[in-house]
Amino acid sequence: MKNIRVYLMTLLVLLTFTLSSCELVGDIFEAGMWTALIIIVIIVLIVTWIFRKIRR
Repeated sequence: MKNIRVYLMTLLVLLTFTLSSCELVGDIFEAGMWTALIIIVIIVLIVTWIFRKIRR
């Protein structure tokens, strides 16, 4: 468990020096947007499939 903390701290320090805060926040929101979009598409496909099964 201690090894993971060392790696996380190293990654945090590296990100602090390499990315500006605005860039980091923008990347986080962009990743969240794409994740949400993919989940919404999957849910719509599942609901469509369920309605097709019920109508038959």
